[in-house]
Amino acid sequence: MASAYQWSRGADGWSRRASLQRLDKLATLLDVAFHVPGTSIRFGIEAILRLVPGVGDVAASALSCWMLIEAHRLEVPRTLLIRMIGNVVVEGIAGAVPIAGDLFDVGWRANRRNVRLLREYFEREGLL
Repeated sequence: MASAYQWSRGADGWSRRASLQRLDKLATLLDVAFHVPGTSIRFGIEAILRLVPGVGDVAASALSCWMLIEAHRLEVPRTLLIRMIGNVVVEGIAGAVPIAGDLFDVGWRANRRNVRLLREYFEREGLL
């Protein structure tokens, strides 16, 4: 099994692809795992967590931060990481507003956005 050092310093295309697949599954669970019957509205565990004032917002944002940690481990450029952090911050701040923030969370989908940013970066750089 690879050490943390090997993971962060020696990521090859296969491990990047595996990481993206894991992150994609996590983002799906957090942002779009469920749907409102009879509509095209999708939501995830994060939206459910954010219904609990305070604690739920913190927990949901903490889950989103996992993607940021993974992106850092994959050694993405600082500008990309800052953009990803911005997505999480926007969702966290807006999500703290009762009801309207919960609706915003359903539409913003910071985790899905961040996975897309990662995938686009690795494909553009030919690293997958």
